[in-house]
Amino acid sequence: MRFLFKKVLFLALSVLLFYPAFTIAQASPVPPPPSQQDVDSLKKSAPKVFIDGDFVDLNYIKTEIVFVNYVRDRNEAQVHVLITLLSTGGGGLEYTMAFSGQQDFLGVDDIHKFISNRTQTQDEIRAGIVRVLKMGLIRYVAKTPISEKVGIVFQQDVKPTAVEDKWNFWVFSLSARAYMSGQKSMSSSQVYGSFSANQTTPEWKIRTSLSASKSNDSFTYGDTTIKSSTESQSFSGMITKSLGEHWSIGGYVSASKSTYSNLKLSLTAAPAIEYDFFPYAQSTRRQLTLLYRININSTKYSAETIYNKNSEFLFSENLSLTLSLKEKWGSTSLSIEGANYFHDFSKNHLNVYASVNLRILKGLTFDVFCSYSMIHDQLSLPKGEATLEQVLLRRTMLETNYNYYLSIGLSYAFGSIYSNVVNPRFGGGGGMMMYY
Repeated sequence: MRFLFKKVLFLALSVLLFYPAFTIAQASPVPPPPSQQDVDSLKKSAPKVFIDGDFVDLNYIKTEIVFVNYVRDRNEAQVHVLITLLSTGGGGLEYTMAFSGQQDFLGVDDIHKFISNRTQTQDEIRAGIVRVLKMGLIRYVAKTPISEKVGIVFQQDVKPTAVEDKWNFWVFSLSARAYMSGQKSMSSSQVYGSFSANQTTPEWKIRTSLSASKSNDSFTYGDTTIKSSTESQSFSGMITKSLGEHWSIGGYVSASKSTYSNLKLSLTAAPAIEYDFFPYAQSTRRQLTLLYRININSTKYSAETIYNKNSEFLFSENLSLTLSLKEKWGSTSLSIEGANYFHDFSKNHLNVYASVNLRILKGLTFDVFCSYSMIHDQLSLPKGEATLEQVLLRRTMLETNYNYYLSIGLSYAFGSIYSNVVNPRFGGGGGMMMYY
């Protein structure tokens, strides 16, 4: 025991003796070489940049583009980069990067684009985004002292080539998935498969999709076992013809079966016309579209409906108005859609969807999403009452004349405006998800 006490005392005295020297060494770091000091000094004058895009790998951008300063608030930035995306006909994505100069660079604006294809890996895509970001930022960097440390390299092996597509811009996709989960008192399984064929050109847009799914659930409570299953199959198609910068015409076709919706077979054809109040070329930043369609529908029901129908042939119409904006102050979207049947105008519905993500002031963000539907056209409701199992497990459509959803959020961030540093230790880097 006395030996152990002496050993502990010796360790404590060692810490007391050496800790001050250690802290002094930490407080007096060795100055960096002169060249590094020069770079650090120049970095202070580098453009302050705010990257506005939730779907990009910001940590990767920070580690690859080190000749600018990244800030957390757009109001502190000298360059605001708004990144939006659209799906391409080949199954890839078109990233539009809008550079807006602020403060010292006010009025210095530009737009660059990067287009990915569906065969590229995530690493190839983020490398392409960084390459285009560098090209967009260089005009701002060129006006600051740090430009003397930046060089430009020309890749001589990059040559323009004409595109000859043996597939005529058609893209096909086939997928199948199976899910299974369970525990002692419950089990669940689902199988799903889909096939799609799409073509996109400047004049035409064609979308077709075929899918099928089946799910089974089993619950055990004491001596009681409840089993439930649903299945569905569907086909949908759309074709659109461009008529200039504002008009488009086309149509939809669909076929579906669903035990949940009491549909034995439903067939629909719908010619449609659309007008965009803004030019389609601005669609990544703003859209205000008015879409009208007439639906020709033939339906056979699995069970007799509450209107004593086993089948119907009906005409209906849909009108929708959709606004979508994405600007430096945030983003917003609003959609209003209404429909009615011609044989009985009291059979109708109205859907409203709205979302707002607003930067109120420095560090303060407000977001809201809400939807509301007035429903008076549940023509496929089966006659009779749903069983308790169907209600609890949501295995059949239930009668209602409305539904709603609301989500509101407020967030505030404060502290250092700079966010140049990337530290991936203990997770938090490269899109890694942490579970606690």
